[in-house]
Amino acid sequence: MANRLNYLWRLFATGLSFFLFGAVGVLLWGGVFPLLAPLLGRNQIRTQRSRRLMQQVFRLYMNFMRTVGILDYRVSDPEILNRSGQIVVANHPCLLDIVFLISQIRNASCIVKPALIKNPFMRIPIRAMGYIYAEDPETLLERCAEELHGGSVLIVFPEGTRTTPGLAIKFQRGAAAIALHAQAPLLPVLLGCRPTTLTKQERWYQIPQKKFTLSLIVGDHIRLSPISGSDNRSLAARRVTRQLETYFTDRLADHGLTRSRA
Repeated sequence: MANRLNYLWRLFATGLSFFLFGAVGVLLWGGVFPLLAPLLGRNQIRTQRSRRLMQQVFRLYMNFMRTVGILDYRVSDPEILNRSGQIVVANHPCLLDIVFLISQIRNASCIVKPALIKNPFMRIPIRAMGYIYAEDPETLLERCAEELHGGSVLIVFPEGTRTTPGLAIKFQRGAAAIALHAQAPLLPVLLGCRPTTLTKQERWYQIPQKKFTLSLIVGDHIRLSPISGSDNRSLAARRVTRQLETYFTDRLADHGLTRSRA
């Protein structure tokens, strides 16, 4: 009986959390933020303060979900995550991964789909945070380099979508191409979710039988040698991408983060 009641409570709390994410987001970015914006300074200072606000909101949201018993989370070496001018590359096991990462990084930037800037609910936070979008790949590389050289921490999920449990890691070359173009260090971050939940194949109400735990394990920096010429850079991007795939496959196995739903 106790287990059943706990399950029903977590199901209710999960639905409440999703509702609050949407409702508070609309209220904050549509109502409160436009009033606060003139007090946040201008240009880069304003962007950094907006990102700090986002970090605190997401930290509060993660702590709310932990308090009501939906999840627990663990973070190793959070200060390394906040070193400026680096690219955080992470696997993507759960819908909450971007919220979890931003809640730990004070000056986080990320790449968003250009179509989102036309969404009236997304336009304000995307512009306030200075998130990166561009249709042209070369323009996108330049904008990423500008962000990194300005001190931002750029978050990239090289898989391009959430990880499918049980399948091999398969990365796209974007993170490596950005690192080579900007000459920025890559910081691998292993994300775990046990038991698995909120994967791309699962609805929000398909919760696990027990509270799940998110883990964030910071790896070692990967620094790249300068590359000249677009052909060489393309080959180097392939090599670095394969290197990252091997790194994540081995480290996820070392930490027992590749098991299927329990």
